[in-house]
Amino acid sequence: MHRRVLVGTAIIIAWLAGIALLVHREYFRPQVERLAEAAMRISPGAVYYGVMQGTRQIGFASSTIDTAQASITVNDYFVADIPIGGKARRATARTNVTLSRALRLKNFDLALDTESGPVRARGLVEGDSVLLLNISSGNDTGRTSRIPIDGPILLPTLVPLAVALGEKPKVGKHYTLPVFDPSTMAPKNVELEVRAESLFIVNDSSVYDSTSKRWRGIQPDSIHAWQITSSSNGGFSGWIDEQGRIVETTQLGFALRRLPYEVAFENWRADSNHTMVSDDRDILETTAIAANKKLDRNVESLTARLTGADLSGFDISGQRQRFSNGTLTITQIPPEAFTSKYLVGQRPPVDSKYTSPEPLIQSDDPQIRRLALRIEGPHRDPRLVAEQINAWVYDSIRPRVTFGIPSALEVLDKRVGDCNEHTQLYVALARAIGLPARIASGLAYVGGKFYYHAWPEVYLGDWVPVDPTFGQFPADAAHLRLIVGGLGRQAELLRVMGNLQIKVLMANSRPTP
Repeated sequence: MHRRVLVGTAIIIAWLAGIALLVHREYFRPQVERLAEAAMRISPGAVYYGVMQGTRQIGFASSTIDTAQASITVNDYFVADIPIGGKARRATARTNVTLSRALRLKNFDLALDTESGPVRARGLVEGDSVLLLNISSGNDTGRTSRIPIDGPILLPTLVPLAVALGEKPKVGKHYTLPVFDPSTMAPKNVELEVRAESLFIVNDSSVYDSTSKRWRGIQPDSIHAWQITSSSNGGFSGWIDEQGRIVETTQLGFALRRLPYEVAFENWRADSNHTMVSDDRDILETTAIAANKKLDRNVESLTARLTGADLSGFDISGQRQRFSNGTLTITQIPPEAFTSKYLVGQRPPVDSKYTSPEPLIQSDDPQIRRLALRIEGPHRDPRLVAEQINAWVYDSIRPRVTFGIPSALEVLDKRVGDCNEHTQLYVALARAIGLPARIASGLAYVGGKFYYHAWPEVYLGDWVPVDPTFGQFPADAAHLRLIVGGLGRQAELLRVMGNLQIKVLMANSRPTP
């Protein structure tokens, strides 16, 4: 069985929303006059970074700030060859953000390009009460949502600028910053703490070494930096200088390190065509969790001990899962969960958001609607229709490890993909005919290891996990759910990747027919 994982998507979401977009965030303070005062301390200029995996550079990033009389613009660029699925997969992002001179967000434009296709997000703030947000992919123009906001917003990217432009950072100081979270379309607070301060030696310039045929840094300079850590999703952890610019930050074994331009870009460009991906670099393997017991196929129930990571705030309990004192128990789905109290075409007894389109889940698109109706046929039993959709997606989407942020329409057009592609299309097809569906993600057992994975849940008599990637209806108990929600929430899995340990205590399997 091929590996089907979502770790690549989680990383690209987190890096593009939290690392690659280096400083485009709005600084939030109650007093407008203090905002204006802080803005006067922003200096135009550019900084450059190497994206590192250990000692190997896999990418390049830059951030440029320009100031004008009425506005401040931030232009960011990020490109990296992420080692995943046995090959280096390139992701590129460009972001332009405009702030007022009082550091209030005016508009932003993000363009992301991966092998899954291009994705673009554009936002425009009207006054302090509405954010107009448009997310599109491929040839789809997307749709614009009017999102109410209450006053100035802080984008859920990094917040070093907000920390540095306030009072001088001091070890032990805590911050609570309000942010707008696109994954939930709602505001939330991010908790931050200054943990340490130190001096970093950073080269200001570079010179070409004709012997090694590489650039090397010269003119070292000392930079005073503070270590900022966050206990909240959407926060920042890393070292920043007094201007609020990143000096260094690390996530899941990847580091963003400040370097002179030629060292950061020219050396990476020279090496980028010679990138080999071994298992010790492949993030599918480095994030997988080895199982202490071999599991049979069609696991019916499972009990496991989960250690090494704080799982508070995760959707680990509910439906067939119970989590208590570090022990997770996943049981067989009861028969009543499959018995629906509604028919296809009737309004189901759940929140309407589970039958509504979302950015990248275009359930109202005519192509998806026509296909869903064809799969549905004359049937009105939700269980039967849900199973038919599962079978169609499993049979029609050619399995292939991919890297990016897919949309249902792109998947339908290309007919290839990984667990995210299978899940996005399943959810869109189900919602197109009124079947409530949502995305779940966590870990699934494959060939002796637990890999990070995504799958749909469909509401029948209760929420039932299914897996069109593996062709399972329902999904077996070797699916450990951690998150319920769209692609925006999958970045939260980075909190546990590399730390979570699983010890299988007991597992029972259904007899193989």
